[in-house]
Amino acid sequence: MRPFRQQIPLPGHVDLETGTRSIRIRLRSDTRARRYLLRIPAGTSEPVLTVPPSGDLARAERFARQHVHWLVDRLESRPERIPFAPSSTIPLRGADHLVIAAGGLRGLVSAVRDDSDNPSIFVPGAPEHLPRKLLTFLKAEARADLTSACSRHAAKIGKRITGISVRDTKSRWGSCAANGRLSFSWRLILAPPEILDYVAAHEVAHLAEMNHSDRFWTVCERLAPHTPSARKWLKDNGHRLHAYG
Repeated sequence: MRPFRQQIPLPGHVDLETGTRSIRIRLRSDTRARRYLLRIPAGTSEPVLTVPPSGDLARAERFARQHVHWLVDRLESRPERIPFAPSSTIPLRGADHLVIAAGGLRGLVSAVRDDSDNPSIFVPGAPEHLPRKLLTFLKAEARADLTSACSRHAAKIGKRITGISVRDTKSRWGSCAANGRLSFSWRLILAPPEILDYVAAHEVAHLAEMNHSDRFWTVCERLAPHTPSARKWLKDNGHRLHAYG
C-alpha cells in the first residue's frame, strides 16, 4: 500500500527575487483549481498565485519563477494610483473632472462647471471627508445610470429585474443571479456611457440566456449593437478604472 503523505500547509506568501526587485506573491490554495494560476487582481499591486490541491510550495515557486518576466511587465505597466483628493482629476461618464474641495460649506456633492467652464466635481465639507463623500456620490450616479439602462433593456425583452446592487468588484464588471438580481461595479460610471450601457445590456441578456452561447450574444447585441467595440474598450482600458480611489 502506498504510504499516505500529509499535505504541508502553504505559507501565506513567497518572495520572488528578480535581480532588480523583490516581488511578494500571495499564495492561495483552491480545492477546485486544476492548475497553477498567477494573476494580479484589479485594484491591487500584490500578485496572487492559486495552487491546486495536488500542489506544493516547491512547484509553486518554480511556476512563479517561470513567469517572472510576464509578472514584471504587468506590474510595471499598471497605471499609477489616483487618490480621491482635492485637485485630482477623475473621469465621470468618460469625461475628466477636476475634484474641487469646498471647505466647510454645506451641501451635496455635484458635477458642475468651474469659472473657466471646465467639468468639475464640487465636494463640500471638511477635507478629511472628501474621499468618502466622493465615493458615495459616484456610487449613487452609477446606480442611477445602471437602473435606467437595465430597466430599458429589460423592457425590450420582457424580463423582470428583482434588484440592482452596486459594489467594488475586482474580477468582473457585472453579474446576474438566477433570481433576477443584477450586480455591477460602481467604476462603470467612470467609463464612457456606452460602456456602462453595454454591461447593463450584457447582464440583462442573461435574464434570457444564463450562459454565453450564440443565443446569448444575439440577445446582447440586439440590446447593445455596440457590444463588440465596448468589449474591446473594456479589454484595453478597463484596468485603468481600478486606479481611481
